Amino acid sequence: MTGDGRERTELIWRLRQIVGEDNVSLDEPLSEHTTFEIGGPADAYVVPETSDEVRDVVAACREAEVPFFVLGNGSDLLVSDDGYRGVIIGLADGFTNVSIEGTEITCQAGVSLREASEMACELGLTGLEFACGIPGTIGGACFMNAGAYDGCIADVLKCVRVLRPDGTQETIGVDDLALGYRASRIRDEGLVVLTATFALRKGDPDAIRARMDDLTHKRESKQPLDKPSAGSTFKRPEGYFAGKLIMDAGLQGYQVGGAAVSKKHAGFVVNLGGATAADVHAVIEHVQDEVERQFGVRLEPEVRFLP
Repeated sequence: MTGDGRERTELIWRLRQIVGEDNVSLDEPLSEHTTFEIGGPADAYVVPETSDEVRDVVAACREAEVPFFVLGNGSDLLVSDDGYRGVIIGLADGFTNVSIEGTEITCQAGVSLREASEMACELGLTGLEFACGIPGTIGGACFMNAGAYDGCIADVLKCVRVLRPDGTQETIGVDDLALGYRASRIRDEGLVVLTATFALRKGDPDAIRARMDDLTHKRESKQPLDKPSAGSTFKRPEGYFAGKLIMDAGLQGYQVGGAAVSKKHAGFVVNLGGATAADVHAVIEHVQDEVERQFGVRLEPEVRFLP
């Protein structure tokens, strides 16, 4: 963490005043908060439970000029082996309230997509079936317009409540979010999602469940869910499929240390056990170079890197 010892101590004291003593951890291993199960320690790991706490934690970090990162389920993230010199704001551990009004569900950003889709199913609301197997949180899903199986967040999102960089809060309708393939204003403008409201439709609970079961079966049969990963490693290049390019390049099973291109689905780099971030980076870079050499296509990582 930047700053002298006194400044760091004052910031930690301030964070504990905001979220409570038990919700601030020091030297927290980020391998425990990412689906890759990779990552060194964060200087401080803070768990807010309300929008005001998120706002105040962000304000305290900005005032102290200490870097911060808002973390959901860590499902699309590769954290450095050295960890993070700053404050991680962990939303998935406490920022998880849900409210329901008619056919609309409003979730705090830390709610998982799986939980939201399960809740919708139990209520007989259709629209979120596609999200039943996506391992991210609501905040991350809005950030990147997460999608699968011909559905995406833009299809069902009504609006989001966000924290702006200047500390103000704003509600933004879906039409003003510039949602595209793994893209949004949220990502471009450094907005922090506080809550998201989904406009769903009444449906048959049995049909909704059947659809979710079918998608779950497809995912389990095709993806290496038995190994830690960050999901699809690369974005889909226009006119191609990343997994097929990687497979055609003869890279399925390519391994560096504990990281490898999955033998089950070439679009995934997986942690075979004990992989480091450096191992994963090496695999990704080799795959990029080989695919470009053989096919003239430069794959762009979908995984985000921290730092």
